[in-house]
Amino acid sequence: MDFQVVVLAGGTSKKLAPLVSKEAPKALLPVANKPVLSYVLEQLELSNLKDLIVVVEGQDAALRVGGWISGAYADRLHVEVAAVPEDVGTAGALRAIAHHLIAKDILVVSGDLVSDIPPGAVAAAHRRHDAVVTVTLCSAPAGGPAESGSSAVKDKIKKPRRYNIIGLDQTKQFLLHIATGAEVDKDIRIQKSILRAVGQMEIRSDLVDTHMYAFKRSVLQEVLNEKDKFQCLKQDVLPYLVRSQLRSEVLLNGTPQAEENGDSKTSIQNRAAVSQMLTNASTPSFHEFYASGYDGSGPRRRTHKCCAYIASNSKYCARLDSIQAFSDINRDVIGEANHLSGYSFSAHNNIIHPSAQLGSKTTVGPHCMLGEGSQMGDKCSVKRSVIGPHCRIGSNVKVVNSVIMNHVTVGDGCSIQGSVICSNVQLLERAVLKDCQVGAGFVVTAGSEYKGESLAKKEK
Repeated sequence: MDFQVVVLAGGTSKKLAPLVSKEAPKALLPVANKPVLSYVLEQLELSNLKDLIVVVEGQDAALRVGGWISGAYADRLHVEVAAVPEDVGTAGALRAIAHHLIAKDILVVSGDLVSDIPPGAVAAAHRRHDAVVTVTLCSAPAGGPAESGSSAVKDKIKKPRRYNIIGLDQTKQFLLHIATGAEVDKDIRIQKSILRAVGQMEIRSDLVDTHMYAFKRSVLQEVLNEKDKFQCLKQDVLPYLVRSQLRSEVLLNGTPQAEENGDSKTSIQNRAAVSQMLTNASTPSFHEFYASGYDGSGPRRRTHKCCAYIASNSKYCARLDSIQAFSDINRDVIGEANHLSGYSFSAHNNIIHPSAQLGSKTTVGPHCMLGEGSQMGDKCSVKRSVIGPHCRIGSNVKVVNSVIMNHVTVGDGCSIQGSVICSNVQLLERAVLKDCQVGAGFVVTAGSEYKGESLAKKEK
């Protein structure tokens, strides 16, 4: 298929400090000891979508990500790494690489997506409907997708939930309405004529936008050029495309007041035309009929289709867009979603690298991972945790619900619970951490206790 893939891999997101830094960009954060970006790349490879542009914010981060990709995927994918300015936004990132985009259709995927939704199926649905955009949606987790926050503060502060209000036709193929972000708190406004014509529009608040979109390139680039203030695909570009698919030159000829009050002959004609067009909204011919134009006075305008690809409930889908999400995804990928990890699990339902060494009476429980070359002393206990490669862990150490990255040294008698420990950290003897994040290279002093803290070296 004539598809190009753009992977928006981010840079050094402030939301993920102190986990990310100039030396450790977001795309290389480890999930089950593999960079998070590898999960997207492997799904694309499985779908035979191998022509990729990976967009990274910041030149230094782009060099690091490019270096890793060239080593890991040299003979498997054709990848071009493009650096864009930081904080440019998803729409701005696509503007910056516009000259690289030449295919008829573009698949845009967030580089922090950990999922088994097949990108190839989304691309095929997009082509089948000849859509301008196809938005990939999945069921929200039970309780709704909570805002980010460390587990230490999650219970204290009730964060707002990120809902989308999605309007679908009866076949659940066409996207008729979308509201995200601040729009969700406003009244939903849909033209009466559309509601009357469609008869039924299914309004859903239980679907999550996965940040995997297929676009018709020509239309996407036209919108990005004309709407130069659009910064975000989800909040700016998508709602604009969805609104404009139900707008014709006929409808625009009437004034908004006339349309609302129904006191204009032109408005009545408009409403009748739109009504007739939308009567067929529950059939695949809806947009074909709409695109045929209208024989009344005024210029005709060809319209476009916005479609939805709704993943089955059995699919796993999460984005590493917060510290809490980082911990949750690591837990899931060595737990209920372990098919995503690509590893073979032992009879004890864990992964202990053959080169790792365990002291006497040390236990590594199920849903745990111990990386290459790591060593643990005597009488240690590891539960529901990921320990990276080349770590040195003393005796009588307890690790619960935590992620420890690579080359970490942990002294005797330490206790680590609900925490994330970045690379090259040293925990001296009897240190206690609960619900903490420790940035790369930090030294935790002997006997110290921290709860709900973010610990990082001072920037020079």
